[in-house]
Amino acid sequence: MDVTGIANVATTLADVGTSQAISIAVLKKTNDIAAESATALIEAIPGNQSVSNLPSHLGRNINTTA
Repeated sequence: MDVTGIANVATTLADVGTSQAISIAVLKKTNDIAAESATALIEAIPGNQSVSNLPSHLGRNINTTA
């Protein structure tokens, strides 16, 4: 293998590493934006005020044998 072949391999590996680093940064940013959007949607859900009108014993148990 000659010197130019080794240099080409080294350059290619460096380019691939840079490309992967950029892809990972974009993926992390996308995940951050998705998390912010999900948080905004959850916070936009209005509180259910009708629950406070129910008796205190309702809504505490789940019938798992039905």
